[in-house]
Amino acid sequence: MNNPDWSTFLINAISNFGFPIVITGYLLLRFEKKIENLNNSIQNLAQVIRDGRKEK
Repeated sequence: MNNPDWSTFLINAISNFGFPIVITGYLLLRFEKKIENLNNSIQNLAQVIRDGRKEK
């Protein structure tokens, strides 16, 4: 591709895919904290289950 074709392609690609990529990045960052909290809760629950078995 020559330079004008490449720049046109790049501008079209950003305008077509830029918004979904930004939204996806935002959602991934937002859900990352929730997923981390869920993971910690599961770890704590697993520890409680292990400790409960030792007491009996």
